[in-house]
Amino acid sequence: MIDDTYKTIEKPGNEVLYKDKNSKFFGYTFPVSSEEQVKDILEQLKKEHHAARHWCYAWQLGIEETSYRANDDGEPSNSAGQPIYGQIQSFEVTNILIVVVRYFGGVKLGVGGLISAYKTAAQMALENSDIKTKTIRHHFELIFDYKNMNKVMRIIKSKQIAIIKQDLELDCRITISVRKKKSKEIFETFDTLYEVDIKK
Repeated sequence: MIDDTYKTIEKPGNEVLYKDKNSKFFGYTFPVSSEEQVKDILEQLKKEHHAARHWCYAWQLGIEETSYRANDDGEPSNSAGQPIYGQIQSFEVTNILIVVVRYFGGVKLGVGGLISAYKTAAQMALENSDIKTKTIRHHFELIFDYKNMNKVMRIIKSKQIAIIKQDLELDCRITISVRKKKSKEIFETFDTLYEVDIKK
């Protein structure tokens, strides 16, 4: 059974605040699709919280192949970024950035205390986010002569395939979007059609 769903957020979550021994930890979640976006969001948060001591974060990008980064931003090694990333894993979300901004309250928390605080702030931020389940989709391009339009459209209708864009001149091109678990079957259906080309 192919699992072709993933979880993500579509809009930033609400700010959350976790306190421990006078230190304040503000947690944020953001939908991201590139490292560039991560940099822009961090710059923005550093302006908003210019008096804070640390801006620790973790992100994960990608659906079928993922990449991630966890950053302690000056906190002891693995005491901030990793616990934040651990929450991304336990909530099974992707294309997401979680930032926890810390204001130091004058009392040291120790590594164990930091791990717990960053983990809790990240968890609270995720619980305050609207997490959506989406399907993984594959896109194909169909190329055919106008005379084959009816047979192509018949299959698209009968299999309820989504059309993303179409260019219907003499040489027709239609881009379709198919759920991952149906993509092999749909590809083969068009691949065996006479005078119709399908490309990934």
